[in-house]
Amino acid sequence: MTSKRSCGLATVAALLIGYFNCARAATVDFDAATVADLNQAFKAGTLTSEQLVQHCLARVEAYDHQGPKINAVIMLNPKALETARALDAERKSKGPRSPLHGVPVLLKDNFDTFDMPTTGGSVLLENWVPPNDAFVVKKLRDAGAIILGKLNLSEFASGTAHSSLGGQTLNPHDLMRTPSGSSSGTGAAIAAAYAPIGLGTDTGGSIRGPTSANGIVGLKPTHGLMSRDGIIPLALSFDTGGPMARSVYDVAVALGVMTGVDSADPATQKSKGKFTTDYTQFLKTGALKGARIGIARDFLGADPDVDWVMESALESMRKAGATIVDVRFPKWLLDSKPEFYAAVRRPEFVAQISQYLAATGPGYPKNIQDLIERSNDVRSLGPRGAGPNPVRWNLFKKEAESGKLDDYRYLSVRDHALPMVRAVVEGILAAEKLDAIVYPTSSRRPPLMAEAPPSPDSASAVDIANLTGFPDLIVPAGFTTDDLPVGISFFGPAFSEPKLFALGYSFEQATRVRRLPVHTPQLENQSINVP
Repeated sequence: MTSKRSCGLATVAALLIGYFNCARAATVDFDAATVADLNQAFKAGTLTSEQLVQHCLARVEAYDHQGPKINAVIMLNPKALETARALDAERKSKGPRSPLHGVPVLLKDNFDTFDMPTTGGSVLLENWVPPNDAFVVKKLRDAGAIILGKLNLSEFASGTAHSSLGGQTLNPHDLMRTPSGSSSGTGAAIAAAYAPIGLGTDTGGSIRGPTSANGIVGLKPTHGLMSRDGIIPLALSFDTGGPMARSVYDVAVALGVMTGVDSADPATQKSKGKFTTDYTQFLKTGALKGARIGIARDFLGADPDVDWVMESALESMRKAGATIVDVRFPKWLLDSKPEFYAAVRRPEFVAQISQYLAATGPGYPKNIQDLIERSNDVRSLGPRGAGPNPVRWNLFKKEAESGKLDDYRYLSVRDHALPMVRAVVEGILAAEKLDAIVYPTSSRRPPLMAEAPPSPDSASAVDIANLTGFPDLIVPAGFTTDDLPVGISFFGPAFSEPKLFALGYSFEQATRVRRLPVHTPQLENQSINVP
């Protein structure tokens, strides 16, 4: 027979267990929830993919369609909620396919999608729907990710943060400042927490500029680590896609889903035996201890606030156990890098955009001359409010006059200058026994939109990563006195993503400076319960 005393003790024990279970549960702000947090909530039943998509759509409605009208989204996937419900049912019956099962992802609108238009942000490709997904988009769908929509960009991934189809994207930290380009929509959308993960592309800084200007995390991977098949090209010698998110963890988990050798993209053969499908295994909080980090001081001195944030970041690394070494790039490289970039970028676009446009249907432009001629017919605002884009369309003419791919000006840079730049960077890393080189991703705070120069910015180091094909990881480092984000780049040799992730994660966890932009605050009832 059970005594009253034992029943009382059992009741107290049950209450205590319930109390400690509740105490262990954490409420995480929606914008701060990582993919790991989301998966914990999915597993515990405190969150479904359908609810997660609804949260994302609510933020798009509040801040892109209304409120500050950030204008990052070109279109939303009308089947996103339907897909989420199907993935919720699949999770219950079969379990998750991957860490991205049921997680919304937003795409820069130069990634092909079989079920939504791919326009490059141009009225000249309005409503063009490709027959197939880009290789990495299919990888995401196969992993159970939900393609939530397509994002605005610098038209054809070049110029200012504006397109003739999508108009001007705003920076959610300061509506008068540029969100940078060309992945402007991705940078702004991820900073504003429209989705956990976004994809950008980078040819001359187009992931890294928006990552820094919007205060998030992003990666320009090693050239060849991610397939470019199904991405509107700008210059395939430099082009790469890459993940953008609000944490190093989320960038790492997204990259692992998308890597792999693709027979349709010969550059991915370089990654054979060098890629992994799980980069989260390299995230170590103590990775800075004993590391040798080079600081590229050539890229300081343009903005005292940015310099202060960088010096503070270096001090944080020293406190974490890193040795900081000053490094300098040769003057001839600093002087020549914009010319090297343009000598390859412009003629490649002319040839490669024609190859892409050949697959478009009747009525669409098929080459650079068609693009020039049709742009001359757009003189006023369209029904969506977007209209002429003179900065980008004038660049069409410069590209058309840049020479062909058998031109000595192109071949001399591609075959001789680019290997020379790689040798210089590899030499600096080896001579100083460096694990990585760091620098301010943007040497100046985001400029006012009326003053924003088209990329690449000659004062920035970002195009060195494109000329070499080496990886560059950007992590939030701090804010200026006028509350504008500053990013720090971790730059290393080919296929050094594991090391960069380790260092970047260690720095992120030691500093934790990312914050939600002032113009896109938390909405009510959007916290995530993570047991």
